[in-house]
Amino acid sequence: MNLEDYLLFFLVWVGHSAIWLVALNVLYSRPYPRQILRLARWAVGVIVFGFPLLVWATVGLDFGPLRTKGPDSIWLSLEVYLALCLGMSCWCIPLVTLIRLLRPSPPALVSRRSEIVDVARELNEKPVGDGEYRWLALLPGNQCFQIEFTELTLKLPRLPQAWHGMTILQLSDLHLSGTPDWRFFEKAIERAMRDGPPDILALTGDFVDTDNHHRWLLPLLNKLDWNEAAFAILGNHDIWHRPERIRRRLTRLGIEMLSDCWRTVEIRGGKLVAIGHEGPWYRGEPDLTQCPENHFRLLLSHTPDNIGWARKNGVDLMLSGHNHGGQIRLPVFGSLFVPSRYSRRYDCGLFWKPPTALHVNRGLGGKEPIRINCRPEVTRIVLQKA
Repeated sequence: MNLEDYLLFFLVWVGHSAIWLVALNVLYSRPYPRQILRLARWAVGVIVFGFPLLVWATVGLDFGPLRTKGPDSIWLSLEVYLALCLGMSCWCIPLVTLIRLLRPSPPALVSRRSEIVDVARELNEKPVGDGEYRWLALLPGNQCFQIEFTELTLKLPRLPQAWHGMTILQLSDLHLSGTPDWRFFEKAIERAMRDGPPDILALTGDFVDTDNHHRWLLPLLNKLDWNEAAFAILGNHDIWHRPERIRRRLTRLGIEMLSDCWRTVEIRGGKLVAIGHEGPWYRGEPDLTQCPENHFRLLLSHTPDNIGWARKNGVDLMLSGHNHGGQIRLPVFGSLFVPSRYSRRYDCGLFWKPPTALHVNRGLGGKEPIRINCRPEVTRIVLQKA
């Protein structure tokens, strides 16, 4: 064995891992029971990390002798699979990474600025709380208490002139579960309100991650304010924790639930069509057959996977969360685990898919409170007439 053999073995393992991670990403985008998803996650972990041992026990670390084992279908299939893994590692991954790095700035984006607030530093301690996975919050390098407050200025073609300068505040994926604790979210909301109430408040799902943290919703979100309208949808984690209770509490705060439906709202003399799409986990797609076509359309969709539906239905601006930016992002390469049928394509950030501008918020929380090179995010969007 020499260095080239070890390098070849490593590249094959990387390609093998990528194939199974993509499969897991796609699986997690579907509305399967969480027991099945949890089992699949463990199975993929075993497949990925057990692969080196299995190959070593079967053929050793040198793949050369595979060609001498004859035309038996088992050995031929193994050789084809190893070649596929090598191709994934040497061609697909570098090509996709290069495309992502060279992706041009969306034409709708005028400017982007951000400020990072370290809540642990402001509190003089880490607001770890008492959640099930609180030990993850203490890992070195974890940025789960550092919030990036992002302001995006967007020029959109169909925006009414009267709405020039209108603001939207997007909060997503709180995943209230005890970690981070109450003070973290309180600080996040206080800072989000520091620049004044937005014209529109958009909450894009995954509010709770236990059956006991609904009680946090009213006192926390009661600190939010807005000028014109507030909308919300639920996410996939909410369906596991008494979703109707969440809807009732948000409604009590004056936030309108867009549960696979649409509403027309008059703002500054113009008409806004606000749409909520909670698929694929809830009732299905909103029925837009009676929806006016000549008004600006704002879509709240927990998952960005509904981008195809948005484009087909002439949505101007789509706000999503769900993917958390991957939570763990490697330098250059980016995200790994992204629960989307598009895998890493819409992990976070702004995308232009005419006629739709899509923004994917990284969210404030997560069931597992770990963020590596992927801070939590709160987004304020300023709209301009193109």
